[in-house]
Amino acid sequence: MLRSRIIGTGSSVPAKVLCNKDFESFVDTTDEWIITRTGIRERHIAENGDCTSTFSYRAALSALEMAGIAADALDLIIVGTISPDMPMPSVACFVQHMLKANRAAAFDLSAGCTGFLYAMSVADAFIRSGMYKKILVIGAETLSKFTDYQDRTTCVLFGDGAGAVVLAAEQGDRGILSTSLYADGAYADLLLIPGGGSLSPVSQESMENRQHYIKMDGNKVFKVAVKSLEEAALAALAQNNLTGKDIDLLVSHQANVRIIDAIAKRLKLPPEKVFMNIERYGNTSAASIPIALDEANRQHRIKKNDLILLDAFGAGLTWGSALIRW
Repeated sequence: MLRSRIIGTGSSVPAKVLCNKDFESFVDTTDEWIITRTGIRERHIAENGDCTSTFSYRAALSALEMAGIAADALDLIIVGTISPDMPMPSVACFVQHMLKANRAAAFDLSAGCTGFLYAMSVADAFIRSGMYKKILVIGAETLSKFTDYQDRTTCVLFGDGAGAVVLAAEQGDRGILSTSLYADGAYADLLLIPGGGSLSPVSQESMENRQHYIKMDGNKVFKVAVKSLEEAALAALAQNNLTGKDIDLLVSHQANVRIIDAIAKRLKLPPEKVFMNIERYGNTSAASIPIALDEANRQHRIKKNDLILLDAFGAGLTWGSALIRW
């Protein structure tokens, strides 16, 4: 069977680190409160003109190096992001040019924090169809540019960075076994950036009302996220006639340690089978899973033939899962 196998992973984050203690000087919060509620201790923040394409390019170079292929071997580049450099052109086109991947088609995909899983699912479909053989999939965000540092409920959550994988068409049992994607636009108002689009273009009023920053109803999002992520994870297992005990590693979206713990408990996974790096990066949205996947890979937490479960939830609302035989 033709499958999409991950042959390279990479990641990149800004050098600047914003610790929980730093927030105490300008918003009403504490290091203890942030850690207790989220599990986050620090996050990386872009500076000096860096943008989403900057980290995408660096992550891509790392993934291509591991894969052992040149950029001009790529057929397609997909970037999952909700924080592009600009409305147009796409981050993927910038990355294509920076890599000199002249053969590759390129486009962005917007699905919030589920963006990487959506992008990887699309890439997998292209490979299974026989249309493309090598695809670069990136999840990247610079959410610090859209974070309201006057809003104590959201400003402590988000960080910047990018993660990338190179997918290659290969025959056999290893690779992406399945992907499952979901959405429910009825919950769109729970997590959004209301300004800047065709509904509410940039204006003096939209700027004064701080409509160009992330708005979130955290309590409601938390409840929906736990339920949705559990359902997506169980669907992936059922689709492949597996149970939680068959999983070697869970790499979930790094949004909140309590959410990840709830999923692990539902699947009856011990701590050693759950990868977490939220304390060092915070919520990097679409970059979250590929950054974590790259770290797990480079730390040798993943071995050949391991079963890896990916699980994500984000704005839309969107959520999904993927099961991979490494």
